Amino acid sequence: MGAEGESAETRNEISGGQLGHVIIAREISGAITFHMADRRVPAYLQDPSRWPLAGEWEALAAGVHRARTDDSGDAVTPYVPRDQDHLIRTRLRRAADTGGLVLVVGDSTAGKTRACFEALQAELPDYRVLAPTAGSDLVAAIEVIARSATRCAVWLDDLELYLGPQGLEPGLVAEFVRQRIPVLATMRHQQFEVFATLGDIQGMGTERVGSVPTGARVLRQLEVVDLDRIWTSSELERAGEADDDRIADALAHHGPYGLAEYLAAGPALLQEWHRAARPGGHPRAAALIAAAVDLARTGLAPPYTRSLLTEAHEPYLTAAGGPLLRPESLDTAMTWASRRRHGATSMLTPTEDPDAWGVFDYLTDHTDTRIPDTLWHTALQHATSTNELTIIGGRAHEVAPGIAEASYRRAVEAGDSYAMVNLGILLSGTDREEEAESFYRQAVDAAGHSIAMFNLGNLLSEAGRVEEAESFYRQAVDAGDSHAMANLGNLLFRAGREEEAESFYRQAVDAAGHSIAMVNLGRLLLKAGREEEAESFYRQAVDAGDSDAMARLGILLSETGRGEEAEGFYRQAVEAGESDAMVSLGILLTKAGREEEAEDFYRQAADAGESSAMFNLGILLTKAGREEEAESFYRQAVDAGDSRAMFNLGVLLFKSGRLEEAEGFYRQAADVGEISAMINLGSLLSVTGRGEEAEGFYRQAVEAGDSGGMVGLGNLLFRAGREDEAEGFYRQAVEAGEISAMFNLGVLLNETGRAEEAEGIYQRAEEAGGAAYRLKVVAEGWVRAAQGDV
Repeated sequence: MGAEGESAETRNEISGGQLGHVIIAREISGAITFHMADRRVPAYLQDPSRWPLAGEWEALAAGVHRARTDDSGDAVTPYVPRDQDHLIRTRLRRAADTGGLVLVVGDSTAGKTRACFEALQAELPDYRVLAPTAGSDLVAAIEVIARSATRCAVWLDDLELYLGPQGLEPGLVAEFVRQRIPVLATMRHQQFEVFATLGDIQGMGTERVGSVPTGARVLRQLEVVDLDRIWTSSELERAGEADDDRIADALAHHGPYGLAEYLAAGPALLQEWHRAARPGGHPRAAALIAAAVDLARTGLAPPYTRSLLTEAHEPYLTAAGGPLLRPESLDTAMTWASRRRHGATSMLTPTEDPDAWGVFDYLTDHTDTRIPDTLWHTALQHATSTNELTIIGGRAHEVAPGIAEASYRRAVEAGDSYAMVNLGILLSGTDREEEAESFYRQAVDAAGHSIAMFNLGNLLSEAGRVEEAESFYRQAVDAGDSHAMANLGNLLFRAGREEEAESFYRQAVDAAGHSIAMVNLGRLLLKAGREEEAESFYRQAVDAGDSDAMARLGILLSETGRGEEAEGFYRQAVEAGESDAMVSLGILLTKAGREEEAEDFYRQAADAGESSAMFNLGILLTKAGREEEAESFYRQAVDAGDSRAMFNLGVLLFKSGRLEEAEGFYRQAADVGEISAMINLGSLLSVTGRGEEAEGFYRQAVEAGDSGGMVGLGNLLFRAGREDEAEGFYRQAVEAGEISAMFNLGVLLNETGRAEEAEGIYQRAEEAGGAAYRLKVVAEGWVRAAQGDV
């Protein structure tokens, strides 16, 4: 490398930027020629001028569902404007100016594709339309568009087919924006919910672990347009103005179905499929369709070869009755299943490969039966891409965890970092935290995966490894993860590092409008006595729709004397299903004397399992003289572990003379630290002649600093002739301001010949407001009988 005697080593390093073709050499003389293959671009992508013009594109080519043909042979009905057209078109125009993705979501046959197609033709008729066949083609396509002067729009009907690390991911969406390329996409509600579920990150209060695959990360960036399958009255009115027999027929007969749904023959095909499974029908065809439907539901993308459907349908046919149904031949079944009906579509839909089939998505979206284990295994065996494996794993996650694990592990072996995260989630949910930690760490090491850092922080925090958890949260924060900011705030708040916690909560609020961070920031500020700021953040969270914030804001307003406003927020939280708000509203109404309303909300909360509602309901019913009902609710609260209910139930039973039962509940409450129960138990034991045991419970209350326990113990010792000890406990209670202790101490001093000192103690009690108590003692002849017990 160097000449003899050189001391310095020559180092050639490359960092940052995009890696292209690089030669590293000390000196170059003469010409250099590269010979290497270019990135392979599919033929259909290479020339944008050959892509269809939006204004000339045909609806069926765009993916619009066929209707039955009219007399001219046209399978597309005249377009009936939808209420959401203006919003779709406004967003499409904006995307044409600034780039970005417009997504319309709705049920199968809601009219999504048609509404988007009409918007594209109306707003961008001179744009060339790219409709890629696979998500993996998008990277090459965007490079082709960048090199071309042609204005292009990207069409992604059924967006889920394009999402994934090898397809549409957040970086590619950003590139569409950078190059100002409009993207118009549709997605069925069922598919959207699948990805949204996969991307469901924790609720901050509990720090539940979640995962965000690539597709979910893309969807989180979008503000979707929802298109309802049930048409509005104004849409139906416009349909009535259309000059088309097919639309007129749909208006007359669509019943509970959407108009587009009826036109595409969805309900009719669904019913015909279900009828086919009966004896004398087409049982093998029904089984073939069922297999295709369930393969799609597992996440295995179509098309499905005839051999795969043949393999997959046999268990369905057997379960339906097998030979007893006298099933038709395979050829006959395939013909029946793939025949176009009502001039619209077929149950098994043809593809470019004559030996492979898709399935009518309406059937998929309207099937919710359990997917057999054999079918899950079949889907897993035929999955070919990591994205497909991850989707199968996500759909199996809750219902077939063994399949999910196997699917994720295959994707992990292929290096998929999202699968590492999802496998970690699955394992942590089955108490295999050590393995989960290992996969999270792999995702961090392999791809700097911020969600893995976040989930690892959650796992370590729950395991008490706070220092390590903090480290991973901070790494995720550095990567811009707002959830990590909020959870790091939680961790620091619990550790008493409020100033740092506040900083991270504020970052989460500023970075993502994080409503749970707003709530927790409100809690922190309230603890610090900064009520006005706390209220402001609670209100921001309420505006973001956070029901917990509604309940907490109600509490704050109630405590600051704004009961009417508090009631409004409590009611909002109740409507959102917050059971603790039902309890708080019940308390507010009780204080306002509106017991009947309060009882209703307590009962709602009790039905939702809120033990505090059962307890409060017991109090309300006791005051109303409905002891039998009160006892029932107290017992329910006791079963839920509420120590206050144990005590109150003991009091109720004691008053009704059921001393043995009362003692049992007092003991339960005392065992979990309920001081009032210790005092009442001491009193009960004393009354029933078990003074030594009573003394033990009184002393427990005294050790907890309770002045009532001091009085009770003093009384017990006084009656036992242990005046010196009794005097000591009375004096402790007097110093705590206990008026009954002042009078009892006065009695003791009188009896021990210290009348002058006794008079001073009585005077002190009277000054503390105890004159009425003294008169009662004197009138009833209480001397040593004055116990002062609860």
